[in-house]
Amino acid sequence: MQVAALLATAALLQRQIPLAAILGWIAVAAITFWHAHRIERSLRDADRRRVSRQEMRAQAISAVLNGLAWAVPLGGFGFFIDLPSQLEVWTILALLMTASAILRPAVPISTLLFSGAVGASSTLHFAAVGSWYPAAITLAYIGIIFVGAVEGARWYVAARIAEVGILEQDQVVSLLLREFEEGEADWLWQIDATRRVRAVSPRFAYALSCDASEAEGKPFIQLIAGPAWDTGQFPSSLHDLADRLKQREHFSNLLVRVTVAGEPRWWELSGTPKFDENDVFDGFRGVGSDVTLARENSDKIAWLARYDTLTGLPNRMMLTEALGDALAHAEQWRTRCAFMMIDLDRFKAVNDTLGHFVGDQLLARVSDRLKQQLGENELCGRLGGDEFAIVICDASDLERVNDVAQRVIQSLSQPYEVDHHTLYVGTSIGSAIGPRDGATVETLMRNADLALYRAKDSGGNSHFTYEPALHAQAEERRKLEFSLRRALDSNEFALVYQPVVDAQDEGVVSFEALLRWNSKEHGPVSPAKFISLAEDTRLIVPIGEWVLQHACFEAMKWPNHVRVAVNVSGEQLLHQDFSASVVNALAQSGLAASRLEIEVTESIFLRDATQAKVTLEHIMALGCQVALDDFGTGYSSLGYLRKLRFSTIKVDRSFVQGAATDNAESLAIIRAVVAMADSLGMSTTAEGVETEKELETVRRLGCRKVQGYYFGRPMSAMDARALFRSPATLAGQSVA
Repeated sequence: MQVAALLATAALLQRQIPLAAILGWIAVAAITFWHAHRIERSLRDADRRRVSRQEMRAQAISAVLNGLAWAVPLGGFGFFIDLPSQLEVWTILALLMTASAILRPAVPISTLLFSGAVGASSTLHFAAVGSWYPAAITLAYIGIIFVGAVEGARWYVAARIAEVGILEQDQVVSLLLREFEEGEADWLWQIDATRRVRAVSPRFAYALSCDASEAEGKPFIQLIAGPAWDTGQFPSSLHDLADRLKQREHFSNLLVRVTVAGEPRWWELSGTPKFDENDVFDGFRGVGSDVTLARENSDKIAWLARYDTLTGLPNRMMLTEALGDALAHAEQWRTRCAFMMIDLDRFKAVNDTLGHFVGDQLLARVSDRLKQQLGENELCGRLGGDEFAIVICDASDLERVNDVAQRVIQSLSQPYEVDHHTLYVGTSIGSAIGPRDGATVETLMRNADLALYRAKDSGGNSHFTYEPALHAQAEERRKLEFSLRRALDSNEFALVYQPVVDAQDEGVVSFEALLRWNSKEHGPVSPAKFISLAEDTRLIVPIGEWVLQHACFEAMKWPNHVRVAVNVSGEQLLHQDFSASVVNALAQSGLAASRLEIEVTESIFLRDATQAKVTLEHIMALGCQVALDDFGTGYSSLGYLRKLRFSTIKVDRSFVQGAATDNAESLAIIRAVVAMADSLGMSTTAEGVETEKELETVRRLGCRKVQGYYFGRPMSAMDARALFRSPATLAGQSVA
């Protein structure tokens, strides 16, 4: 190209128009072919070097100017030297350019040496004959050649360095690919345009559980589809992979469920389509890894996040989601849903007496029975502890909710055989209807919980639905709890005393200390309200200590034969400091231990019978008396009489009232209790005596002591002390 441009310019300056046109056309054609070649090579090597259109144009212009730089000075010779000399120079330079084109690596040096020699001789020749202008032109020509040679050498060295760098990068990439292929978990995969496996590596063959020769040339999808290849029932993830391969789309970290050697596996695949130098699709190349273990762990974590490990039922999170979906469905279709909260009655007693292992087995049995009671569009789960819940998606028929509740109560109330124990638990259920009783999950669950509290307060084994009044009761309970926490510091508690008299001479033998609360915010509060609240909040422990201390101090103001009886709840008795609080009350007041009687109910043995027995024996060892209150109203009363030697057995008022009406069953029970107490050396107290007939009945049946409104209602400490001013009240000094 440069030679043609040089000769064309020289011919034009010598006014050889035809020759100049021919040579010019050759130069233009050479430039065109050269430019096309550079574009083609740039496209083919696009991954190695990006060549812009501006750079290509600059290279073409540079080539033309380079040719002119060679041609113009030489063409000017025609004005100063004769034609034979010009032809000689042109021939030499043409040979030089041809040699430069052939010997590309030596272009800069050969051009510099040869052109320098020719230019130097020509300059000396012109200077010798006095032609200074041609000499200057020739000298300028030498300078241009020198600069071009240096620049060409610089570009040549840079190109060689770049080629060496590319070669080193190729070697590094090959090394990395080889190390990757030899890894333990990942492999390279490659398929052709027909999606058949090619160049199967050992790691890929191992992942396919076959030899590389067996896998070579087979359809990729067939190798990993298993039986689905014949049926066409592909998993969604495998179908997605097939679509991406068909559409020739790049994909990355695609999770695919495959079947290899009959075993389901999970693969993570990435792939990129390949194209040859003619832009023809040549298949896919990518990387894959077996992530089955990670996927199984992920599935297990997801299961643990949504299911209860003990029962296998949905947990609180899944129940909440299901209730949210049910509420959304109810709002969309103008229907109803329901949420039922279930709590096991007396389960804590099982846990405390037989241990958590038996308790867990019982919970598993309960969950099995719950599953059997579920119908269509019903989901049962465990909220935690002994609380379960049921979500009913379609509760248009409200009777259906009650039917489900009754079936659950009936089923769960049947006896359980667990670890050689026959166990009984009841069931309390509270339900709320959405969106009537709550438009949000939180509101509906809260209202169902309020209904559950009402069911438990009613005695358990029952079902209650939410009513707006329950919310008001809950708010009242919250305010009551707030006031109760400040009642001790505000000195709002007081004790009243109900006399217990000798059944024969009607003399006072003891007083039962009863707690009363006169709240500044709520006024007088019934013990039925605040005692259970104090037990639920564990405020009963400090309140119980206060009662013990004040009762002992007041008893010191009575005659020495009169005892004081103090009721103790299960929360108090099982508290680790209870014995110490009794000792402290006796020591500070100076009351004799024999004058203090601790009253407990049979329910304390249901929580932790062993601990209760140890604590009561410690109290008896101090010399205190222990009375068993509300005897015969439930549980296994006779069994407790064998375990502990109580000082007094208190017959419940229900039996007293029944005996007064000649109820045969009540009469038989009182006779049996009195006979048993006498044989065990215990005293009996008839509670709730309100009429003379009831008094005569219990006297006739052999009860030693009597308590009830007939002899006096609970009274203040001052009124209690006033009783001892009458000689009649002192008649029972000898009663034990």
